Amino acid sequence: MWVQGDMDRKRKLYAAKAAVILGVIPILLYAYEYGPDAGVVGVPGETGTCTASGCHVGTANSSQGSVTVTFPNGQNYTPGVKQHLVVTIADPATTQRAWGFELTARSSTSPQSQAGTFTPTDANTYLMCASTNLVQQANANQACPANLPLQYAEHTLAGYNASRGKTGSFNYEFDWTPPSTDVGNIVIYVAGNAANGDLTVNGDHIYTKTYTLTPGAAGPAPSIDAQKGIQNGASFVQGQPVAPGSYVAIFGSNFASSLTLADTIPLSTSLAGVSVTFNGVAAPLGGVTSGQINAQVPWSTPSSGNVQVVVTRNGVPSAPATVPMTSISPGLFYVATDSTGVNRPAVYSNSTGRLAYPAGSFSGLTTEPAKVGDQGTLVLLATGLGLVAKTPADGDALRDSNGKVTTSDTVNKPTVLVGGVAANVVFSGLSQFPSVYQINVILPAGTPTGNAVPIQIQMNGVTTSDQLKIAVTN
Repeated sequence: MWVQGDMDRKRKLYAAKAAVILGVIPILLYAYEYGPDAGVVGVPGETGTCTASGCHVGTANSSQGSVTVTFPNGQNYTPGVKQHLVVTIADPATTQRAWGFELTARSSTSPQSQAGTFTPTDANTYLMCASTNLVQQANANQACPANLPLQYAEHTLAGYNASRGKTGSFNYEFDWTPPSTDVGNIVIYVAGNAANGDLTVNGDHIYTKTYTLTPGAAGPAPSIDAQKGIQNGASFVQGQPVAPGSYVAIFGSNFASSLTLADTIPLSTSLAGVSVTFNGVAAPLGGVTSGQINAQVPWSTPSSGNVQVVVTRNGVPSAPATVPMTSISPGLFYVATDSTGVNRPAVYSNSTGRLAYPAGSFSGLTTEPAKVGDQGTLVLLATGLGLVAKTPADGDALRDSNGKVTTSDTVNKPTVLVGGVAANVVFSGLSQFPSVYQINVILPAGTPTGNAVPIQIQMNGVTTSDQLKIAVTN
């Protein structure tokens, strides 16, 4: 998730000045092999192409080669639905043995308006971010800053090196997420470089192409189920109020065409063209599928009364649904049901990391019973435990001033019952994952033992189900 920044772009941005002052001409030429400046893909009103701007010598599209983009759904897009694009630069000349590209997406009616966002999926590509006048530019590994709204996907030094020595063609791959609403036709501008690899402006073949993508139908409006509605995402108790900051499940229909899971933290407020609001405030999303959405209730949501929840898919909103709110609504996360029919929770040893189930309960998981008196503590993963001493940003873990993940204690301390016996709670607070709380306990003498001992959380007059069970031994 955390990728070290690429210094080649910084070197390139200052290369022209260095060439004048120091006469280091090769630096300028060398840098262009590893990804051009923004604005050389032929967008009207920008620099033009690499041949027009002078970073390569020759006439564009003059040889037998090509640059093409493969779109997974043809030349159309669904608002907000991510696509995986493949750029192929091809040239039959055996002298062309290194490959590069640049690509951007713009509104067909306003070429200076960025259309959607790009996300690198490997080390071979990154983003070149630019101001609308192209004066300010910087590279980024995942997302462009707000002050640099124009985005260009292009090859990295690692990508260039991976392409060296390859003849015939080379592919680059990355993701593109269209705007969340229908913005009309979108034009994809792409330029490809079939280079000879000699690190000069001479002898390279530049190819350009444009594609016009049309918006697909928005589809039926999403609908929130009137009975199941919005539930605690761990306990799944229908009708139980939910708490600010907690992980919830929203049930309904027409939410999404397929399963999409969040793959970054902070969590995004849009996945596959789907978004959710609580009283108008966007909720971070953990995953979406046709009939269920997992989301975090924004921390600012009122902790009493009812709030309105709306699901929007590709710009089409659902009818609002009402969910009751409370300050605390505990839920212990469920993992799986074992071969004996026992429901197992997210409870593990802090010292060994092993889940507190009988040994060998699940293939591929390390398990062993919890031990009475173990000072290494037993860890429970839960949600809905209420306010914490320091509230993190929505969709994120709590971070210190250096951006490192840190902990924050719950304002109210839970009671944990194991076989009906209160455990010694030594910590209760946020974990490193959004909406997920962690409770560390020590099992006291007298705790019942066995392979199916109920474990429950008790807070705010609510006791979680006794159907989640762990294994306990002395």
